[in-house]
Amino acid sequence: MDVRIWFNRIWPARVHLIPMLRDNPDHARVRVYGTHPDREAVAFTACDTAGPEPVEDESFFGFAVDFCRRHRIDVLMPSSRLVALADRAEAFAAVGTAVMCAPAETLRTVTDKSRTYAAAEHSGVPTAPWRAVSDADGLRKAVGEFAATGSALCVKPSGEYSAYGFRLLDDSPLEVSDFDRLPRPTASVAAVAGALQRALDRGDPVPELIVMPYLEGPEISVDCLSDAAGTLVSAIARAKSGRVRTLVDDPEVAELARRIVGHFRLSYLSNVQFRYWQGRPVLLEVNARAAAGIHQTRMTGVNLPWAAVRMLLYGDPGPLPEPRLGGRLAVVEQAVAVSGPGCPPRWTAVGPG
Repeated sequence: MDVRIWFNRIWPARVHLIPMLRDNPDHARVRVYGTHPDREAVAFTACDTAGPEPVEDESFFGFAVDFCRRHRIDVLMPSSRLVALADRAEAFAAVGTAVMCAPAETLRTVTDKSRTYAAAEHSGVPTAPWRAVSDADGLRKAVGEFAATGSALCVKPSGEYSAYGFRLLDDSPLEVSDFDRLPRPTASVAAVAGALQRALDRGDPVPELIVMPYLEGPEISVDCLSDAAGTLVSAIARAKSGRVRTLVDDPEVAELARRIVGHFRLSYLSNVQFRYWQGRPVLLEVNARAAAGIHQTRMTGVNLPWAAVRMLLYGDPGPLPEPRLGGRLAVVEQAVAVSGPGCPPRWTAVGPG
């Protein structure tokens, strides 16, 4: 069995996923293609064939379909542009490429946190209290409303990559003792309100922001494998605390993940994140794609990425062992040689054929 897999806009986290695809239980020969607008993308070092892709959507999709046709790509595992790719899945199918993504309507929901939280509550999945705001008055009102909880508060964009904009709301002055610890992403209420007001005054677009209590304690990240209809096949939960990950056996979290995957019709690989609020797990985030840390599930003996490829191509994941849970692992940094004397790149440049 030969399988050609393409990652568009490939990012460094995919470097860790690729060995799981190559070292698969079916002993299939996997050839990995990677593209990115940055011609020097570090993740190219993990690919067999790599090269640039267009930045603009208008140019990208013609390029993408032609790329799949020329290189006979079996599976496209998107790193970005998921909604637009789902809208064009039929064009890729016509050249023999299956796109690993959920339905477009699902993607439009889970890439917007206010829609996600509202839909989750409708399905019976608990969430922490939250408010969507888009101006300074709305921000101050939400902060005042949550003050009675006694919890620290945070703000984040409602969009898909909210971690980039996450801030703890902290009005306390800087202390000398603060220099003895790592900095945290903080902003005062006045600073955030001022930023919103200035954007409105200039007529700039203002993203919707989510205000909610900051949820302390370990994050529980659940890597999920499901079929095209959203039926959960496997769920592996990782409790994240600093650099340490614990592969946990938590039936309550697994049931919540099953409910979310089914309700949203998440397909193939997805990731659902929880934290605890007042002693119970609540939904933090839904990602309709593989998490950056999915390679950590390898320690359970289950190869989720390859099972997802099989599910997409053949309709079944193949035999899956019972995951070995309870283990702990540490996340460490790794240096990857990109170029230099005696260190030629692994990959070959994208070309015709």
